[in-house]
Amino acid sequence: MGAVPSSGLPSRYQPINLLGRSLWSLGPPIVRMAGRIGLSLRYELPESLPRPPFVLASNHYSHFDPPAIGSVIGTPIRFLALDELSTASRFLARFLPTVGVVTVSRQRSSIGGVRTALETLGAGEAVGVFPEGIRVAHWGERIPKRGAAWLAIQARVPLVPVAVIGSGRAFGVDNRLHRAPIRVVVGPAMTPENGDSSDLTRRWADWVEGQVKRYPGSEVTG
Repeated sequence: MGAVPSSGLPSRYQPINLLGRSLWSLGPPIVRMAGRIGLSLRYELPESLPRPPFVLASNHYSHFDPPAIGSVIGTPIRFLALDELSTASRFLARFLPTVGVVTVSRQRSSIGGVRTALETLGAGEAVGVFPEGIRVAHWGERIPKRGAAWLAIQARVPLVPVAVIGSGRAFGVDNRLHRAPIRVVVGPAMTPENGDSSDLTRRWADWVEGQVKRYPGSEVTG
């Protein structure tokens, strides 16, 4: 289990409740089945994945990305999301905390969300991060932030790289549903070296770019 430095402040960590764990148990098989039928959802996995805690870092084209990723990993992933997403509807305001989403602010300091993420890792759970920060139409559109790597280094846990291919064509930034194949590629865990978050972020980005290039035409044109 990762070691998390103590802040001396009251813990913000909240474990996923019984309903949330039931959704994480029942939801992935349903997502996999629906994805195969509707979106030709396919997965590529390494020979083995580390047991939690770990930081999962993925590129981000679509709102489909979290459920697609979560359906293959085999353990609940506490994704970090902008708090404005939880205010988009009453349903999301209740659903996101239920499945363990950790909200961070775009406008204010996100120290609270970061502390919660560290405490979540310290409790032995997995945290999911999208280093690009927002959905993009094309890989390389945004410079990845170092938050995922920083969390892995601070918590002394591995970073699991993920590349989602084609989800931007299926349901991207235009928020319109299209029939397009989606691939979720999970790579071997990366171990932080020398406490260098920039180096770990670069290694992650190079790996994701390599996966995207394996599927030419998978991104939105124009």
